[in-house]
Amino acid sequence: MKKRIALVGIYHESNTFNKRRTGYDDFENSHLLTGAAIVEQYEKAHHEIGGFIEALDKNAIELVPVFYAEATPGGMVCTDAYQRLKQELLQLLEAVLPVDAVLVVPHGAGVCETCPDMDGDWLQAVRKMVGPAIPVVGTLDPHANVSVQMIQQTTALIAYATNPHLDQRQTGIRAAQLLNRILLEGFSVKQELLQLPLSISIEQQHTNAEPCLSLYREVQEAAGAARATHVSIVLGFPYADVHEMGSAVIVIAGQGLDTTQLMTEINACFIKRLSQFRGEKLSPQRAIDQASQGEKPVLLLDMGDNVGGGSAGTSMFLMDLLEAAGATKAVICIHAPATVAALAGLGSGTRSVVALDALNVLNRAQPYRVTVLGHYKGHFREPDPRHGGQVQYNMGEVALLKTELGNLIVVTSLRVPPFSSRQLSCLGIELEGLNWIIAKGVNAPVAAYRDICPVMIQVNTPGETCADITLFDFKNRRRPLYPFETITGNETGNLPGI
Repeated sequence: MKKRIALVGIYHESNTFNKRRTGYDDFENSHLLTGAAIVEQYEKAHHEIGGFIEALDKNAIELVPVFYAEATPGGMVCTDAYQRLKQELLQLLEAVLPVDAVLVVPHGAGVCETCPDMDGDWLQAVRKMVGPAIPVVGTLDPHANVSVQMIQQTTALIAYATNPHLDQRQTGIRAAQLLNRILLEGFSVKQELLQLPLSISIEQQHTNAEPCLSLYREVQEAAGAARATHVSIVLGFPYADVHEMGSAVIVIAGQGLDTTQLMTEINACFIKRLSQFRGEKLSPQRAIDQASQGEKPVLLLDMGDNVGGGSAGTSMFLMDLLEAAGATKAVICIHAPATVAALAGLGSGTRSVVALDALNVLNRAQPYRVTVLGHYKGHFREPDPRHGGQVQYNMGEVALLKTELGNLIVVTSLRVPPFSSRQLSCLGIELEGLNWIIAKGVNAPVAAYRDICPVMIQVNTPGETCADITLFDFKNRRRPLYPFETITGNETGNLPGI
């Protein structure tokens, strides 16, 4: 008889500095799936669930898709929304019991307004339902803030190894292959967490650039020498005021393997790079000046309004600067459902005046004189590997506007991170003919625009995801934690036995 594996997940990256809460409707507007619909959505996707489906031993294992909920990163999840999601997950899981194992898909940085360790909480509920002997294996986004509870309630969690996240499907494959070994070969593993005394600045988290490039290589070399089964670097999510905020490492190894020396070596790999983890912050004006005479189009990465980091997506800060400088052929995407609704009755070619200062305190007071170019249904597909691994996207109702200088403003009724260039090209925008593309992100949009933009600049803009996290008022984080406090080099995180 085949072994039955349940698949469940609640996936959200929660920015506690965004005052707007994430509700149940945000999950409905993104991905709220049960049963066979999960397989239909993700079987061919560059997503960990697709990797699970591909790699499980189909001759010996039956996958039982149960529940998966995902919403665009945003503010903390409302208590009623989280409780409803959790209850639905548990009810559907209970209906398929007994199972031989559970595959789980947490993000790792989920925060409910009354439950700071949201992922640890629902993982604990799953563990309680299936019992202590059932393997619970899953994946994590490397922007997780990993808690002790997450580790205690699971058998093994494996994080993506790339940022932008282009290996999500491969990570799902690795997790499923490990579960195959556990279930079919009797492989017994232990999982250990090293919470490091540091938080890597968001713009320094690109895994194909320093300091992460050599850090990942060095850590994996140490893991291989120690014969660890898997080592995950978890970069951390700095916009969550929770105790676990910060970088961490998860080590998975055979039960009999002594990992003490490996943990010490990994800790040292991070500590010696402390000075590189803070990074330089390029001001908006300097970024524009620097790129003005170079190749086009230039990708301006608006780090302060990073939708993929949970920001509101309402800042016109960089477009306002470009307009003030007389720059042309620029495009920006903003979330403004009321503006879309107000423009709905205006046909293509109609001139109007749009005030955007109420959306965000950073926006200029002077209204924009615009021409309406069109109205669109904001659905698009992304078939290629991109950050997030999603295939289907929905921007809701969209209005495309042109300013007097000829710059483009894409106004959406639903927030969508700039993980795909098709967000713009699906509206008929010829990207190669632009001078400036403003993307509200840090590293994620690089995968989408690297073949379009010869120049990409991370801009230290103000906002809910400002790159300088020392400017935020944290009340619950660990101490000492670099860059808030000075780290002498003697700190060893939570190394076992030290």
